Amino acid sequence: MPDRFDASTAFIAEIRSAQFALTDWLRRAEGKMLGRLGFDPQECPFRRVVSGPFWHLRAYGDQQAGLSLLIVPAPIKRPYIWDLAPEISVVGACLRQGLNVFLLEWNEPSAEMPPRGLKHYTEAIADCVTHISGQAEEDPFLMGHSLGGTLAAIYSALSARLRGLVLIGAPLCFDRASSRFRNELVSIVPTDFANGALVPGSLLTEASVLASPETFIWERLRDAALSLIDPAVWPTLLRVERWGFDEMPLPGRLVSELVELLYRDDLFIRGALEIDARPIGPDHVKAPLLAVVNTADEVAPFGSIAPFTDAVRARATKIIDYPGEAGVGLQHLALLIGREAHARIWPEIFSWMFSVA
Repeated sequence: MPDRFDASTAFIAEIRSAQFALTDWLRRAEGKMLGRLGFDPQECPFRRVVSGPFWHLRAYGDQQAGLSLLIVPAPIKRPYIWDLAPEISVVGACLRQGLNVFLLEWNEPSAEMPPRGLKHYTEAIADCVTHISGQAEEDPFLMGHSLGGTLAAIYSALSARLRGLVLIGAPLCFDRASSRFRNELVSIVPTDFANGALVPGSLLTEASVLASPETFIWERLRDAALSLIDPAVWPTLLRVERWGFDEMPLPGRLVSELVELLYRDDLFIRGALEIDARPIGPDHVKAPLLAVVNTADEVAPFGSIAPFTDAVRARATKIIDYPGEAGVGLQHLALLIGREAHARIWPEIFSWMFSVA
């Protein structure tokens, strides 16, 4: 009986996964339709300078003497949210500051790939830092948003080869009191994925909506309604929708480790997250640290970041808070694409970077 039950459960799980994989395909098709209507991203020119088994390293502009920056996007979506359109492009803003800009581009995983988790994603960051340091003969700044920022922080606890660390809306503390989104997500997302399984992006999107319908449905509708009086923001909103439809699966092992080791057990801030049998925590972060928090963001609220920065022993640690703004669709993205964020917050970020360089 148990064997028959297990087989039946596995079969249902396979059917459900196939349904979400089809949903991924349909959502990508919707995104491509928006692209044909003129709402594809308008990215800065780049070239791929080095590659790994599941990533590429992009380089932008003409590399020159000066500070280098490595951007780590969240692997759950495509990286062009950092470079959506010229007037709201973080990549473009960094280039105008004279930075040598690199971006870690995660490849879409396949079922044939070996299982990959936190260890492999931090190793990819390490390989990119090594390449940049070798080319520039000095260590780069590291910058990440959301889950990309979480991965960047984990890497920074493993290595001192950084000039500074900039975290944009990156959750780091997963205590029960840190976020309602955290509590709901832990109760929704399964963690028993097979080692070789892929987790469809639309499954994670659905889990996020269920965890915080206020964030992913009602706030977005209110934002769209408020934006009716400002037609200049509509291209941004439609490009954000195009990006949101561009689903990408994640390795099951990575999802399991994120939910179990971080969201559920909160091991990183406790100094008990093990990467290659090496326990790490905030007191291992030695690089100067800047954390930027959108106080209107339920996905990475102040309580999911401040306890971590308080525990860091780096020589220069700072938090910048920002109240969010209308016309961004999703507050979790506002720091990357908001006009007010680009006008007010990014100059502060660059000022801090040059002050600690």
